[in-house]
Amino acid sequence: MSATSFESLWPSLPVPSVIVSDDDKICEINSSAEGFLNMSAKSIRNVPVFDKLAIDAPLEEAFERVRRDDAPMFINNVDVSGGNAAPVPCNIQIAPLSGKPGWVLLLMEPRQIADRLGRSLSAKSSARSAIGMAEMLAHEIKNPLAGITGAAQLLSMGISPEDQELTDLIVEESRRIVALLEQVEQFGNLRPPAKRPINVHDLIDRARKSAQLSYGASMKFIEEFDPSLPPTFVDGDQLMQVFLNLFKNASEAADKNGGVIRIRTFYDLSLRLRRKDGSGGSLPLQVEIVDDGPGLPPEISSDIFEPFVSGRENGTGLGLALVSKIISDHEGWISVDSVPGKTVFRISLPVAPKDQS
Repeated sequence: MSATSFESLWPSLPVPSVIVSDDDKICEINSSAEGFLNMSAKSIRNVPVFDKLAIDAPLEEAFERVRRDDAPMFINNVDVSGGNAAPVPCNIQIAPLSGKPGWVLLLMEPRQIADRLGRSLSAKSSARSAIGMAEMLAHEIKNPLAGITGAAQLLSMGISPEDQELTDLIVEESRRIVALLEQVEQFGNLRPPAKRPINVHDLIDRARKSAQLSYGASMKFIEEFDPSLPPTFVDGDQLMQVFLNLFKNASEAADKNGGVIRIRTFYDLSLRLRRKDGSGGSLPLQVEIVDDGPGLPPEISSDIFEPFVSGRENGTGLGLALVSKIISDHEGWISVDSVPGKTVFRISLPVAPKDQS
């Protein structure tokens, strides 16, 4: 390959790529690797690869085998990190570099997108499976609870103040259960979203103002909006519910002094979602909601969009499952990245069709 061909091909590689010399020093990284490792090519050249790249696999043995056999090697699902970034699950490919004895090409393919898409579809399926249960609970439990609440309120009129505490407890707990059932009941709504072209910034702004008047009063909201974003095609009320839920989760995760919620919007054409029927579409409108709370518990981070999975002691585990269902019903995608001090929910949405704009 000519130098000119290499210069045009190397930066175009879509996955983080590193060229390692025969003495295990980094000779070159492409632009994808710069972003992935959060390091510039200039700062990392001629540095021992093991000083800058942490891979949860016996990489020295892998390099030795590739060089000895002059054949590529594949390592699936290992954690890779560089700089101060959190480890990212990747599939690793190591291959001998043609014309350079002892040199190897290291390709790192992050598994995040594929895994999250799979989790998104799984969460949608799980949410659907809860529909039958939701309808049964709503009809079989809400009506008796209304009778229990009414009876407790009548009893409270003729008893001592000490005993009245017990009837107040009955009323309070009954109302809490009704609120829970109403949240579950929303899974039973099979009507398609009433979509229309709408400016996503208008929805975010309304949700922010509502949050700041209640549970988000102690939070600092920072908006980083791209004003050039075209309208999206959504049910405004349902998407408002998504933003309110995410703001509430971030607020409840913060300490008593509050925290920061950063809202960022931008345009990214790299994501296309393929549906089960084989059709697909671009999801270029991106909304990121970032908080500085303690992060998701590692043991549930991969299942956080499943019904009845919660990181809070008294959480119902329904809020994020409903969020996932709403986004899926809009043919969108939601994912989460979480480490202590930074949790990022990213929502990807379609652009409104031209005949609807």
